[in-house]
Amino acid sequence: MPHEHLQGTGPVKPPELLAPAGSPEALAAAVAAGADAVYLAGRRFGARHYAANFSDEELRSAVDYAHLRGVRVYVTVNTLVRDAELPDVARYLLWLYETGADAVLVQDAGVASLAREVVPDLPLHASTQMTVHNREGVARAAREGFSRVVLAREVTLAEIEDIAEAEGIGVEVFAHGALCYCYSGQCLLSSVIGGRSGNRGMCAQPCRKPYRFVIGDKDDYGRPTDLRAVPGEEHYLLSTRDLAVYPSLDRIARAPVASLKIEGRMRSPEYVATVVGIYRRALDAIAAGDPWSPSREDMRDLALAFNREFTEGYILGAPDIMARDRPGNRGVLLGTVTGYDPRRREAAVRLTGDLVPHPGDGLAFCTGDPDGDVGAVVRGTPAVKNGTVRLGVGAPVRVGARAFLTKSADLEERAKRVMAKPLPQIPIDLSVTWEDGTPCLEATVSMCGGEPLRVLYRADLAMEPARSRPLTRAQIAEHLGKTGGTPFTVREMDLRYPGGLFLPIGELNRLRRGFLEKVGEAVLAARRPGPDAVRAARERVEAAISRMKRPAGPGEAKRLPSVSVYTDTLDGVEAAVRGGARTVYLEPCTPVVPGLLEDAAAVCREEGADLVWKWPSVTRRGFLDMAAPLLPSLYGAGVHGVMVSGMGALDAVRRSEPRMNIYGAAGLNVWNHRTTGAFSALFLRCTASPELPAADLSRLAESAGGAPELEVIVQGNIEAMVTEDRLVAAVFGEEPADRFLGLEDRRNRVFPLRHDGEGRTCIANAVETCLIDHLPGLAGMGVDAVAIDARGRGPRYAGEMARIYREGIDAVGRGDPGVLSALKDEVRRRALGGITGGHFVRGLPE
Repeated sequence: MPHEHLQGTGPVKPPELLAPAGSPEALAAAVAAGADAVYLAGRRFGARHYAANFSDEELRSAVDYAHLRGVRVYVTVNTLVRDAELPDVARYLLWLYETGADAVLVQDAGVASLAREVVPDLPLHASTQMTVHNREGVARAAREGFSRVVLAREVTLAEIEDIAEAEGIGVEVFAHGALCYCYSGQCLLSSVIGGRSGNRGMCAQPCRKPYRFVIGDKDDYGRPTDLRAVPGEEHYLLSTRDLAVYPSLDRIARAPVASLKIEGRMRSPEYVATVVGIYRRALDAIAAGDPWSPSREDMRDLALAFNREFTEGYILGAPDIMARDRPGNRGVLLGTVTGYDPRRREAAVRLTGDLVPHPGDGLAFCTGDPDGDVGAVVRGTPAVKNGTVRLGVGAPVRVGARAFLTKSADLEERAKRVMAKPLPQIPIDLSVTWEDGTPCLEATVSMCGGEPLRVLYRADLAMEPARSRPLTRAQIAEHLGKTGGTPFTVREMDLRYPGGLFLPIGELNRLRRGFLEKVGEAVLAARRPGPDAVRAARERVEAAISRMKRPAGPGEAKRLPSVSVYTDTLDGVEAAVRGGARTVYLEPCTPVVPGLLEDAAAVCREEGADLVWKWPSVTRRGFLDMAAPLLPSLYGAGVHGVMVSGMGALDAVRRSEPRMNIYGAAGLNVWNHRTTGAFSALFLRCTASPELPAADLSRLAESAGGAPELEVIVQGNIEAMVTEDRLVAAVFGEEPADRFLGLEDRRNRVFPLRHDGEGRTCIANAVETCLIDHLPGLAGMGVDAVAIDARGRGPRYAGEMARIYREGIDAVGRGDPGVLSALKDEVRRRALGGITGGHFVRGLPE
């Protein structure tokens, strides 16, 4: 292992160790292994729809189980929520508050707004799905009432040092487990491919599927011609390694981080026990100031638990984020096949180290093609001779294939022993006095992170003067101190026994059980709100629900929407405004030159249109420090506004140039009227989520009422991913000039690629959204603007699509929607990959 042993540097206050609990069994494993806190979900509104999760009764029991063992419980309510679901969310938040959840994680800005209104005392954590990745975003979250932010996985340790300057809020980071290819909260790929939205907890993980890189020339509409595949041995181009900061855990533990999060709500209890236990032991050693260095045995156990190859991740600046050769569990390399006996169905494997398979272990023989991998289970005890082991394999494996141990029976057995060991107990300091022979017990309970809790218990019995054999002080202490099988342990006992009294031992034990039961009830009650607080919250919930009356259905058109166009060049701006666009969002695909924006603003001004500078979906420190100081002069040059995808970027704009209009991009995930209400004073216009069905969009437009204005993306290949992975550079070394670049899946669908001005890879849907035949409905809803995404498509596409939609809107205004069919044919002739009505027409699965 390349990491050197480190000298102890004195005690360190360790961050919280936060473990996944995808099932009641995994919860018990996390607690047994030493987690400080767990995160879990009920059967509703959680971002891991396909985990076992918890029924309401299971969740209530889980909270009690954890609290009686000093472990905090954070409940995920981190999906995006439709308007019709908001009343249920309000009731669910109230129920979680009553149950004693220590915090809820949320993604939806509307849900956060609702929670602050109805259960203001329930702590809020900003989910990583909120894509918070800069200091301004964390500071905004603090002002919005969040007590913690789960940072984007892409944020580095140096950035965390900068971010932690925000006061009054804790920072949580991922330490171990799967990495998403895309920035969390910005991924629509699963949704646009198959309708399974990651924002609704249903991600189908298309990033773990095979793709091939394709390149071609472009026609005048930005479509590929002469498309050809780029040869390459790696097919899983979007598949990441798994994160493991364990080798550098001491660096993370000394950083300004409140919590280290282990990913894995879909993993087994044995996985949870193994991983949590390893991180627990390491953090305890670091906290004590002992010399610590990563253990080779621990790293092997982490790999045996599950790995797709490990990386220390973006947080530690690792260069090896991707594992493009295969998407599944790697296990640990056992050796190389040197021969195969077809008669005995045995492979001879030359061992590469000291790892030897045991009965019940799982094996994988990897040939280089994941589709050709062969699995096996070790039967019996294999013999090792001269460094070679013979293993039964049902199918032939070629010489040279690598053999991996993908499941360790020994590791699982050790994990089961961890899960079976005595659970952590809450210490009690016990004082016992007697009043007229009646035992009076007072417990001082050490509450995790809070003031000590005092519990008084007066026995329902009196001890009688002994006739012959009084109970001794030692006997009473022995029986009152027997707390085995309970969540408590007596740390100190002050026994003021007057002596000479008697009580049957069975009654003394009953006294102890009654006392400990009351202590347990008091501990749980201390973690829940009182009756008055619950009553007040319930009244707030009912009041909020009463205001959620469904607006009237769409009637006459309130206004005709204007046309907006996204483009990335000055030529695109000129073509768009000539075609009739009233707003142009310019996102240069190269580092920003102020003169380009000023020239574009002049072009728009001449045509009576507005130029808006579209910022990248992700705005890290370097971009903000470059871009924000330009805003005052750009405002003076006629740039009408800035479009942002995050609340941190919004505040950076407001601080630099308060007069600048701010537009909200699709990355803000506007799904419901609570979100538009929260944004009404901040944005001139917001883009509705491309995932919204027509009925939800209608309700959203009705409730927004023009504040902020509401825009809908009606045309173009929807941006489905933004990632820090420089995919094109990984294939070509540098991006080919003015060529079409894409990813082709096994169904021959081609997903266009482009990069933003910071060099990040952006992946678009393989099929264009087209809603031109739905313009009458959109106008009737009161939608303020319709947008065409022409980034990467060239000026001809931008100009002609703007004209087509302008003509369509004029036809709706004339009451002549019959021309829309012909206009749709025009769109189809210019489209890349065909056209679809998308979720607007199909809706989303529940």
